[in-house]
Amino acid sequence: MDTENFDQPNYEEELAQVIRSDASDEQIRQELDNYHENDIAGALELLSGAERKKLYRILGAEKVAEIFTYLDDVGKYIGELQLESAANIIENMDSDDAVDVLEEVDDAAREKLINLIGEESKRDINLICSYDDDEIGSKMTTNFIEIKKNLTVKQAMRELVAQADENDNIMTIYVSDEQGVFYGALELKDLIIAREHDDLESLISTSYPYVRDHESISDCIERIKDYAEDSIPILDENNKILGVITAQDIVEVVDDEMGDDYAKLAGLTAEEDLHETLLESMKKRMPWLIALLFLGMVVSTVVGMFESVVSQIAIIVCFQSLILDMAGNVGTQSLAVTIRVLMDENLKAFQKIELVLKEMRVGLFNGLVLGALSFVCIGGYVWLFKGKTFWYAMAISGCVGIALMVAMIISSLVGTVVPMFFHKIHIDPAVASGPLITTVNDLVAVVTYYGLAWVFLINILHFS
Repeated sequence: MDTENFDQPNYEEELAQVIRSDASDEQIRQELDNYHENDIAGALELLSGAERKKLYRILGAEKVAEIFTYLDDVGKYIGELQLESAANIIENMDSDDAVDVLEEVDDAAREKLINLIGEESKRDINLICSYDDDEIGSKMTTNFIEIKKNLTVKQAMRELVAQADENDNIMTIYVSDEQGVFYGALELKDLIIAREHDDLESLISTSYPYVRDHESISDCIERIKDYAEDSIPILDENNKILGVITAQDIVEVVDDEMGDDYAKLAGLTAEEDLHETLLESMKKRMPWLIALLFLGMVVSTVVGMFESVVSQIAIIVCFQSLILDMAGNVGTQSLAVTIRVLMDENLKAFQKIELVLKEMRVGLFNGLVLGALSFVCIGGYVWLFKGKTFWYAMAISGCVGIALMVAMIISSLVGTVVPMFFHKIHIDPAVASGPLITTVNDLVAVVTYYGLAWVFLINILHFS
């Protein structure tokens, strides 16, 4: 089948044309019902301010609230609305989405909007805002269905229908006892196919997974992912359900965590985006760059200490970048593996030792292979193309090969031990970033390479 004939339709352009048309409000509303909210959100950028206001009026606050949850820069569009209209839209959002919107407006507007929001929504928003950003409670939504365990199947279905008017997260239904303590959960499909005379208790999973509201995201996100449920309840210290974290929330949390780790591995203090100012980007990059500048000066100073080696055997400078690059690459690989392994909080001390030894073994055997390969290739190059004697060429390439192997072993060790050290002192190991490991390994490689050249080529073989 020729997939080239199936071009992706440009829904945003189609939607813009629909909204700009002279059709009646009812016709436009019916036409828009055929499109997903995410596509309508994408079309907002193509519309003028007046056209967007026309769209909001036609769709109403509830539908607009759904559309706004798909926007990355929702603050821009909220700012176009009157405070009463904006508050009405925010009130129709899930509590976690409402919190995200309020974070994008200035303090004065936020206070006014919160005062205009209903008490129930305000309570849910304040609850989520009460948690630190690294606590799982800050990512939960209060959009869930909760029923009592002593209901019949018919009563449970009636209660579901009643609550579904306000809460559309209905695939998993949570159950509590008479005191409001979490008891378990049941699937919507099981309730639908149950007979009226069936015992509700038989449908309830009483060992359903949950997390605590004050658990750190990094500690529990892997556990949540492993269960692969539509949603997971979040309990307080009294085992009562405060909210749930949905599959969509989990995707966003994982994306945020990966973005933070990527930023740290790149030597940034925080993740950047396309719309940041020059000053904001500089503030995120500069701290690490300053630290790495001084580390780079240390590396240069060490190279200067081996000036006599370079002056006597100038050809070895040609292969310095090879040793430095390979040492940096190996160290970064070990860093990535170690950070991934350290996400397991139950990792035992002996397992960490095993990881160090394993990474050193990998560095050793990779170093043996690459050292032997460089020995042959560099030896042939120096002998055939540089006009040196065979034994001189083999001595130079032997020094490079051995230095490469030793540097790779030590770099594997550094790339494993450094993040472990940060983890031990309760600092995110991702701050042992790629640039830091690379610079440290540059120092290792320089000392190894020129140190071996000084001992082996000058003091033993007396090359000059």
